[in-house]
Amino acid sequence: MLSFAEFLQDLSNPLLSFLPKALIVAMMSAIVCGVIGCHVVLRGMVFVGHAVAHSVFPGLAIAFVLQGSLVLGGMVAGVLTAAGVAVFSQNRRLKEDSVIGIFFVAAFALGIVVISAAPGYSGSLQNFLFGSITGIPDSDVYVVAGMGTLMLLVAFLLHKELVAVSLDREMARSAGLPILALDLVLYSMVAVAVVVAVQVIGNILVIALLVVPPATARLLTDKLAVMMLLAPLIGGASAFFGLYLSWAIDIPTGGTIVLLATAVFVLTYLLAPKHGLLGRYLAQRDVKRNEAAGESREDGGPLGRLSGQSAETVTA
Repeated sequence: MLSFAEFLQDLSNPLLSFLPKALIVAMMSAIVCGVIGCHVVLRGMVFVGHAVAHSVFPGLAIAFVLQGSLVLGGMVAGVLTAAGVAVFSQNRRLKEDSVIGIFFVAAFALGIVVISAAPGYSGSLQNFLFGSITGIPDSDVYVVAGMGTLMLLVAFLLHKELVAVSLDREMARSAGLPILALDLVLYSMVAVAVVVAVQVIGNILVIALLVVPPATARLLTDKLAVMMLLAPLIGGASAFFGLYLSWAIDIPTGGTIVLLATAVFVLTYLLAPKHGLLGRYLAQRDVKRNEAAGESREDGGPLGRLSGQSAETVTA
């Protein structure tokens, strides 16, 4: 197995120029997905992220047929689908999950029709489904870095508004916030985050970067600001060490990153000091001890009861 020191040497090896490029894209994807994913987890819109992940397919297919940028093609398709979901969901007779399901399957079907007409599409389809982090062109690195930075900036500027809608939609509406516009912004950011991460771990696993690190962070803190700092840190660490493990023992990068992030989630679920199983068990044990101590103080405890009985006996 390749040691960590040897992995760091490979990162600086000019003959392996694709490796640091892969690391940059993986880290940026994890950071962007970690921040945007906090809103996904808070609003319970994991199905939206899953649908958007599949709705970018026609954009990727059209970009592949036209020999254009897959990242830009996927972003356009994802944003258009997200906008359609946000607009149609305003009709209260239609539940959001129904609208999402309709757009999700329609977009994916369109992608299948488009890409099946292109010669030699099967290899590209496999890269799309499972990721191809070592084959990312330089132009896509710049696009990912630029769009990732833009998404983080938008998330920072609209943080209060997006959180208000996530926590209490009707209260935000009564406060005069533009709900539809904010939904469009959030769905578009989810679409961009998905496209940014598709090349790292593939379309099948991309939802993991959006959900697993934020869910892990939510188990560690009650403060949203801390959660939005922890989520990209957890995602970035999973991407870094996942890339190292995949390079060291020659296993798929996307699957390794997701499995590592999931392992961190499981450990956090078990050992988190406040919201983990161990933390809750210790808290319940302390409560029971305090209740028992309180009862003992009220009735004088076992010694008090014995003393009382003895006193009564003597008096009698």
